[in-house]
Amino acid sequence: MVTKPEVRLQELHLILPPAPKPMGVYKPAVRVGNMLYISGHGPLKPDKTLITGRVGHDLTLEQGKEAARQTGLAILATIRDQLGSLDKVKRLVKTFGMVNCTPDFGEQPKVINGFSELMKDVFGEDAGIGARSAVGHNALPGNIAVEIECILELE
Repeated sequence: MVTKPEVRLQELHLILPPAPKPMGVYKPAVRVGNMLYISGHGPLKPDKTLITGRVGHDLTLEQGKEAARQTGLAILATIRDQLGSLDKVKRLVKTFGMVNCTPDFGEQPKVINGFSELMKDVFGEDAGIGARSAVGHNALPGNIAVEIECILELE
């Protein structure tokens, strides 16, 4: 039997930050039928600060990966805020990860693994791994280290 995501969150001792509020004219998530489209999220911490800096200059690969993981926690907070429970997620369908990095940094997939590993841990091997892109950018809003958006299928 597959463990429910809300139970896994407790088992992993994960603390979600407050669900992020929009920083522009958009919604954090939009539901269309049984699909939930999550807007780009940054690495929001429980104290409401963001992890900032460029990977390959200000941050190491491991710090970038931790920023991607923290972005995943912010996305989980939004999902719970929108749906009332993570248990309503059937599967992660698609992830688009953007890494604020130097032009010579080429390890974006390893950075975004911080998000992907978290989703696998929370939703399971089948439901937590979807299609994915990981790209580098020369700048992200507010100099955040990582921005991630995703699409989820709901029960």
